Amino acid sequence: MELLDFEGQSVLDSRDVAKMIGKEHKNLMRDIRTYIKDIEESSNLSSRQFFIPSTYTSKQGKVLPNYLLTKQGCEFVANKMTGKKGNQFTAQYVSLFNSMKKQISNPTEKIYEMFPQTPRNFPQALRALADSQEQLAKQKPKVDYYDSQMRNPGLMTSTEIAKDYGWSARTLHKELQKRHILYKQGKHWVLYQKYADKGYTQYEPYDFQKSNGQHGVHNNLKWTQKGKKFIYDLLAKDGIHPILEQMNLLEME
Repeated sequence: MELLDFEGQSVLDSRDVAKMIGKEHKNLMRDIRTYIKDIEESSNLSSRQFFIPSTYTSKQGKVLPNYLLTKQGCEFVANKMTGKKGNQFTAQYVSLFNSMKKQISNPTEKIYEMFPQTPRNFPQALRALADSQEQLAKQKPKVDYYDSQMRNPGLMTSTEIAKDYGWSARTLHKELQKRHILYKQGKHWVLYQKYADKGYTQYEPYDFQKSNGQHGVHNNLKWTQKGKKFIYDLLAKDGIHPILEQMNLLEME
């Protein structure tokens, strides 16, 4: 059970919520649709503050509907429940959301999580982190790609990063999905919550024209230079290197 990130917002999948409250997913979906109908009757409220329509792919390859529940959405569901199950669900979702809030507000805890055997002494943790980075640097081939490409300023699309490897954006996304970095949310790719607050990506809005002539806005996922380095290090561990680096490695042999 883990929180997901949707456009910078922590959410829970309705399938997970159904398991938490001991209800069949189809029945929870029915209830949520009723809640949405009631909410939308008030012009001052948006149901997306509580329940975000989404889809998922079943084991049979079918695309099926589900919802993403914000913290407010979880509160809404909990308020409809009574007894032991309601109390247990409230305790679980409150613990999940509060845990994420604590991680964001206290980033030094992440260092201690990375080095559980290190005494809770900040300088020692920093030394361990520095040793780890030094080891990675020794393993990395000394080629021009890292210096010339990693220092390019600005945001990059997945297509631009994928081209360095001779891939399409789709291939890159599939590789990251396989490593549980990204997942498909409707038509968009988004980061799992554990990577969402590390500064790897930003959402860049862009306008588009609908078939009826009206304008809409989509959020386009783009990678920061920190994110590009994260992808580089991740793939390099599996022996996957950019084309330019592969050429340099061949020349060094």
